[in-house]
Amino acid sequence: MTSLQDAMAKEQSNAPMLETEGRPALGEVDGVLLAQATCNEWPRIQRFQARPDDLLICTYPKAGTTWIQEIVDMIQQEGDLEKCQRAPVHRRHPFIEWARPPQPSGVEQAEAMPPPRTLKTHLPVQLLPPSFWEQRCKFLYVARNAKDCMVSYYHFQRMNKMVPDPGPWPEYFEKFMAGKVGWGSWHAHVKGWWKAKDTHRLLFLFYEDMKQDPKREIENVARFLGKNLDQALLEKIVYHTSFDVMKDNPMANRTGVPLSVMDQSISPFMRKGTVGDWKNHFTVAQNERFDEDYEKKMAGSNLTFCMEL
Repeated sequence: MTSLQDAMAKEQSNAPMLETEGRPALGEVDGVLLAQATCNEWPRIQRFQARPDDLLICTYPKAGTTWIQEIVDMIQQEGDLEKCQRAPVHRRHPFIEWARPPQPSGVEQAEAMPPPRTLKTHLPVQLLPPSFWEQRCKFLYVARNAKDCMVSYYHFQRMNKMVPDPGPWPEYFEKFMAGKVGWGSWHAHVKGWWKAKDTHRLLFLFYEDMKQDPKREIENVARFLGKNLDQALLEKIVYHTSFDVMKDNPMANRTGVPLSVMDQSISPFMRKGTVGDWKNHFTVAQNERFDEDYEKKMAGSNLTFCMEL
């Protein structure tokens, strides 16, 4: 190891651990909470060697990750449904910071994959392995409004036993606003990737735009990937990547994941896929507090989000 990697490894061993009963702990890297297993693998993750033809799908958790993965795969496979059913989505696109020994890590899965590779991450820009920038890879980022992200993340943590229990909604509301959740602050995440689009080959998409006009946004993605879609293929992709169709697609809906990992009787992995569900969760007081805090944290950014359709 280099002295930098030694220091990083030492930092991980000294990082705080947040644990909820019967669930894995969170550790910390440079102030960002991550799964402890990811922290344990951190030096190897940072050494990951990207290739110039890699495509990296980047999102904050619960911002439409599976949706954009399915869209990308259908474009790349030219609408061939059989090819898109070749494996669950999390196997088709290795999750580079994923770690759960003794299973192969995301890095190991990516290293075993022939080029060109499509990979996935939830990492904020400052934690991305440097080789992605050095190799001038293409990045596809999807951003979702913070309120819906919070609600979706809350329900995901309720059902996913591999992450900390979110606790009661009022408690989770405070944690999310403070960035004390896996992959850190939503505000810092979206601002970091928004800035990166000015200097890197990065297409920045909004979840709400994708809901409002999926055809237009899928065409944007195809152009970014250097593909031309005829009208029939475009319509096919729009249909097969719609929420209702994906919800019944076992290669996308995580129904193959054991109950001991994801208990979808608590909350389905693909729950609602709507814009504005936050209104069913936020109290008037919470909404006012959130808006005030949001204005401070997003000050100076020209990023604007649609909160309801």
